[in-house]
Amino acid sequence: MNERIKLLAEQAGATVLGTISGGKQYTFLEQDLKKFAELIVRECVDIFNDDSDNLVFEIHNKISRDKIKQHFGVE
Repeated sequence: MNERIKLLAEQAGATVLGTISGGKQYTFLEQDLKKFAELIVRECVDIFNDDSDNLVFEIHNKISRDKIKQHFGVE
């Protein structure tokens, strides 16, 4: 599993149940799973936060961020 995904899972409160085939097995309570999903969405939205001086890209990025957040119900 990607190290960034592991970190987000831990930040969301995932519990490691054990190790299977050399990898950790995680479990989430419902509210932790929701938090994990929100962290992933926010990470994706942050991709659109660039330091571009181009107004067209800036507007496009804001629209993209807003659409992603709206689609997943993240404020």
